[in-house]
Amino acid sequence: MAKALGEDVTKLAAEQKRLLLSRLLARFAHEVRNPLSSLDIHVQLLEEDLAQAAPVVKEQTASRFEILRGELHRLENIVKHFLSLAGPSSLDLRPVEIAKVIIHVCELLRPEAAARGIEIAMMLPEGLPQIAADSVQLTQALVNLVINAIQAIERNGRVEVSADMDERGEILTIAVGDTGPGVPPDKQSAIFDPFFTTKAEGSGLGLWIVQQIITTHGGVIEVSNAPKGGAVFAAHLPLRRKENGNG
Repeated sequence: MAKALGEDVTKLAAEQKRLLLSRLLARFAHEVRNPLSSLDIHVQLLEEDLAQAAPVVKEQTASRFEILRGELHRLENIVKHFLSLAGPSSLDLRPVEIAKVIIHVCELLRPEAAARGIEIAMMLPEGLPQIAADSVQLTQALVNLVINAIQAIERNGRVEVSADMDERGEILTIAVGDTGPGVPPDKQSAIFDPFFTTKAEGSGLGLWIVQQIITTHGGVIEVSNAPKGGAVFAAHLPLRRKENGNG
């Protein structure tokens, strides 16, 4: 009972954090969009004012306006990305064969891993049941986890993706382990926070997106370090979703 209560508290804390961060991102995106729209309008007006200028002036400013428009467009895309992350997540739940999802993701990322001297291995027992899930979102979560593992290793190592059920047949666990440096214990509680990253090539959003997807599916994700080194990210998904608190 204590273990179950602890899991419920963990889920509740993760959900509360997710909702708070979603609201903050939505607020941030809307606050940025207002001055961004104003800047876009004034850049257009400035271009119109300079249309009557001498040819040499128009030639000198053309490339600068191109940069300004490009950066404004990039910022607008970032705002749209934030708003999509902050918005409510709706799931298209269908029976999903998790083994097929894992095989697809591993084959998709195998060339990139091979270019870095990294092996991707799969440990998939026979007879894994189907799970009611959104295959698109679940695929995205697994892609993010494997990319995170590849980036953690950087060069020459191994990523292992596995799936298994608990003894009671209630929980399906998908685990992604790597031979990288692992996650320091004092960083494990913050690893799923947005923009938190320990990697030069990481955005700090990948693991947060993973947590959102797993939480929306009614599951929990956790990180630990393997005894022989390297990090292990384990997503625990219920095989039977609870509706309105009833099994």
